[in-house]
Amino acid sequence: MKNCSHLVLVTLVFCFVGIPVASAGPVNVGDAAPGFELMDQNGETHSLEDYRDKWVALYFYPKDDTPGCTTEACEFRDNIFAFKDLNCQIIGVSLDDFNSHKEFAEKYSLPFPLLADDKGVTADAYGVKTKMFGLTVAKRQTFLIGPDGKVAMHYEKVKPDSHSQQVLSDLQTLQEKLTSN
Repeated sequence: MKNCSHLVLVTLVFCFVGIPVASAGPVNVGDAAPGFELMDQNGETHSLEDYRDKWVALYFYPKDDTPGCTTEACEFRDNIFAFKDLNCQIIGVSLDDFNSHKEFAEKYSLPFPLLADDKGVTADAYGVKTKMFGLTVAKRQTFLIGPDGKVAMHYEKVKPDSHSQQVLSDLQTLQEKLTSN
């Protein structure tokens, strides 16, 4: 029973919004997206510059293998081909370490990079670092970054089960506006 109550507590921790901690401040639409250089679940290093001339759906999430985070990751996974058709790279970021990301990605067959921001530097640069019940994590937020390296959309309120579709829809709209100008 002790283990079960611990699991319930951990699940509850990641279902609620945390208390903000000091960060670099919010990144606004139109701002240059802060650069990063982080290792993914396969041990490869990624930087924002690697994706110049592509759209990037950079989504931050609190913790690997928790209910909301798993739902969100699997929704992005299930829409991977639609994102690729729109020249958009999905990238997940949390404060979990390389090994946690590796297990999470393998368990759910996630075909995109999960970046290990275990020191919280990138979460801090994007203004999404927070405290939940004494743990430092990233808030569940997404930044849609244009091929020019600027933030095109910032999603501060994310519903894990519909977020991927929302980002896809907005990406299509943004691309249509760009081609019509």
